[in-house]
Amino acid sequence: MANSKQAERRIRQSLIRRDRNRAAMSRLRTSIKQLRTAADGDVAKARELLPATLSLIDATARKGVIHTNAAARRKSRLTRLVNRRVEAAAATAAAESSD
Repeated sequence: MANSKQAERRIRQSLIRRDRNRAAMSRLRTSIKQLRTAADGDVAKARELLPATLSLIDATARKGVIHTNAAARRKSRLTRLVNRRVEAAAATAAAESSD
């Protein structure tokens, strides 16, 4: 229980920030899951989703919800994942066309 007006205000602020941060993290996780699912199946869709997901990661870091280094790590891993899937799809297509 808060003992002062300032403490009551801080509690209200922290609850509002918590809700905002949770919503931002939920959006981020959903976007990443969609990208990973697309990378496993439809590579063209994954390439389409990648810029939007990277932008969302940047926005989340800019708001202070995640650390900037964590954002950079996530972006790097997702970009590598999509690039590997694209290369694998291209190699498979090339192998099928040469046969």
